[in-house]
Amino acid sequence: MNPLYVSLGCAAALLVAGGLATPLGEWYKGLRKPSWQPPGWAFGPAWTIILGLAAWSAAIAWNAAPDGAARTSIIILFAVNAAFHFMWSPLFFAWRRPDWALIEVVFLWASLVALIVGLWPISHFAALLILPYLLWVSFAAFLNLTIVRLNAPFGKN
Repeated sequence: MNPLYVSLGCAAALLVAGGLATPLGEWYKGLRKPSWQPPGWAFGPAWTIILGLAAWSAAIAWNAAPDGAARTSIIILFAVNAAFHFMWSPLFFAWRRPDWALIEVVFLWASLVALIVGLWPISHFAALLILPYLLWVSFAAFLNLTIVRLNAPFGKN
């Protein structure tokens, strides 16, 4: 099976799952947001490009891996990242806890650093393809922090 097709399929599944876990209802619309927040329509294309690059990175790393142990590491690194990637949306949107999502985004960010560090010895190019993802999550974390500051406390309905 072609590793690029597998990784693209995983990225597509993550995009769909994340979209389904992101209800943009009245609660979200009512949050105070900074003026510099990108327009809502920009998030879908941004995540599609970023996860597409991550899928490409996974396929490159898989093909460059010298042995089964390296391939196992690649799977673990991407699986951990996918889990943290997915967990953020339900925390922020479905559970309406941007404060919890802010804590979780630290782990998502760390999983990206781990990906870059773990992929670097296998393929520098694969590791570099993760940089846009790291930059976007860094920006999203700052946006998350700003939304928490503008709207806290949470958890009181």
